[in-house]
Amino acid sequence: MLAKGRKVPGRGEDMSANYAFGPQEDDAIIKHRLLTRTTTTRGEPPLKKLQKKFISFATEVEKDGDNLNDSERLYKAFIQEINTFELPLMKSKAVVDANIREKESFNELQVEIQRQILQAQTDIEDLKKLLEKSKIERQHKEECEAIRKMISLQPPRSETEKLIADLEKEIADLEAENVACIRTLELRKKQFALLLHVVEELQISIEDEQRSIADELRAVVAEERKMSIEEGSGGASDAMAVD
Repeated sequence: MLAKGRKVPGRGEDMSANYAFGPQEDDAIIKHRLLTRTTTTRGEPPLKKLQKKFISFATEVEKDGDNLNDSERLYKAFIQEINTFELPLMKSKAVVDANIREKESFNELQVEIQRQILQAQTDIEDLKKLLEKSKIERQHKEECEAIRKMISLQPPRSETEKLIADLEKEIADLEAENVACIRTLELRKKQFALLLHVVEELQISIEDEQRSIADELRAVVAEERKMSIEEGSGGASDAMAVD
């Protein structure tokens, strides 16, 4: 009767498990069937059959009278039913023991798998660090190789030293020439200053001479004017005397 709650999928419906009972109810049903040894919905449950055999035997024993044969027959039937009922229980116990051993083995396997997972994670981390270190070393090698190629493209050291010596000599010559130019420039500054001083003195002297000449010219002009005035005055006195 307990199996009537299951739903049979029809044509075109999803064949996945669709039941009227939930998982907990299914567990209760399975547990009840294991305890009562009921595997199908047909026939009488083994536990009830065993109960009937025991009741029949107990009832026959309690009767008064000569019923030893019936009691013995019912006793044997009861013992046979016990044996029949005990055999599936032993099988179930063997299955349970096997499941327990399998569960323990599974737990040990799970622990070992977890240990291997942790070891694999540790190995992965170590490999990551090693890979990062290898990348850095490779980068350094590539940089060193690039520097080596750049160095190989440069001229030999002897040529470089000769070039440096020539440049130092050229720099020394330029510095000497610069010192000579500075000295020449200082000398030219002094000569130019002296020239300006001489020109200034010459200009002052020329201006003095020009003023002296101008004064002399004014004196001469004044003298000539004076003489002309005197001559004009003397001529007029002589004319008056003749008259």
